[in-house]
Amino acid sequence: MSETSDTKDKRPSIAQLALPSILGNLLFAIVAMVQTKFVGELGAESLAAVNVGQRMFFALQAVMMAVSAGTTALVARAWGAEDYEEASRVTMASLFLACTFGLILTIPGILFAAPVASIFGLSDRSVELAADYIIWMSIFNVAFGINFIIGAALRAAGDAWTPLWIGVGMNIVNVAALYVLVPGEFGAPAMGAPGAAIAAGISFALGGVVMVVMWLRQLFVVRYISNKWYRRERFMRLLDVGYPAAAEMMVFQAGFVVFFMLVGRYYGTEAFAAYGVGGMILSLCMVVGFGFSIAGSTLVGQHLGAEDFDGAVKAGWSSMGYAAVAMGSIGWTMAYFAEELARYFVGDDPLTVELTTAMVTIMGISTPLLAAEFAIGGALRGAGDTRFPLMATIIGLLGVRVTLAAIFTFAGMPVIWVYATMVGDYFVKASMLLWRFHSGRWKRVLTNEALAV
Repeated sequence: MSETSDTKDKRPSIAQLALPSILGNLLFAIVAMVQTKFVGELGAESLAAVNVGQRMFFALQAVMMAVSAGTTALVARAWGAEDYEEASRVTMASLFLACTFGLILTIPGILFAAPVASIFGLSDRSVELAADYIIWMSIFNVAFGINFIIGAALRAAGDAWTPLWIGVGMNIVNVAALYVLVPGEFGAPAMGAPGAAIAAGISFALGGVVMVVMWLRQLFVVRYISNKWYRRERFMRLLDVGYPAAAEMMVFQAGFVVFFMLVGRYYGTEAFAAYGVGGMILSLCMVVGFGFSIAGSTLVGQHLGAEDFDGAVKAGWSSMGYAAVAMGSIGWTMAYFAEELARYFVGDDPLTVELTTAMVTIMGISTPLLAAEFAIGGALRGAGDTRFPLMATIIGLLGVRVTLAAIFTFAGMPVIWVYATMVGDYFVKASMLLWRFHSGRWKRVLTNEALAV
């Protein structure tokens, strides 16, 4: 079935979705760099602590990822079918789930912060700082969930600009709070790494308040609705589409925990810090991938909602092409200037600079492979095909990266070989995702009839 010209005109372009998403994620990445610069001046122990704290906080957010994946797929599908009330009801149900799970996750985030932070084999001081970071971030779980879900719903409906402008304000608040809390300015205590978590939490809280107020005042394209959203079938549908995304995030985080343990326990704090700083530098490239992931998932979902299967295929491949060119250009440029970037962020520690340079080079040359993981993975999730990306992550991350990293570690090989296992991971995942999208089997994972409540 093809769309009418009027319907096509209402559909946002890849650029209209990707550009504001890229800019928004770019701002968050820049703030992460500012955070790294502030914390990096405190030493490798603080850098390692923030790296662990961020990783474990986002591991706790796997359930939020589940709700978000369901929100994106179902809101985009409803929007494509021009069932705008259902899009609003899905958003309301998603927000209820996110706030509930956020409250529940606060408890283990506070109680088990120290034991979780201690598994990486870092120094006692790094463990203490990482635990404080996790505790403070966990306190702001609900605010994080509100931002995450409302932003996902707006993008799925084709409005990626509003979350961008709200994000600009959040980032300004975050940077200002970093300046005050990390080194201790204007009479505030110097809180170091935990101060970075508090700064992020304050920005989440303010952003959440702004989003809720605007939503209740009907200022968003996805309208607030107070009736008929509380349906068991709708909750189950959200979780059915979303739970593989949660499982994927859990596998992703578990794989990284093992990977980090190998690096931290057998190669030292410098190698661990270098991995974190290298990943942070390449995050500028990753944000481009996230932008095209959002574009692919939204457009594929909307086209399927309108039963325009050819349009869905075209949207997926177009997102992939743009992502490969953009990510490859940025990644290879950063690989070329890897040593200069490492020296800027790390300082005069020669070993950390050397290892960070290796990390940036390896990741930079691999970015075209990552384009498939972002763009095609996003397209599949937008179609509701969340199980296959889970399979690809299990095989690529656990079967290839973690397995090879363990072999290289116990064989006594240099840590650069462990870093290089990422290339195999990216290649396997890209191959699997491209095959799946080419097969077309994702088109019928969900149908409009099955989604009717």
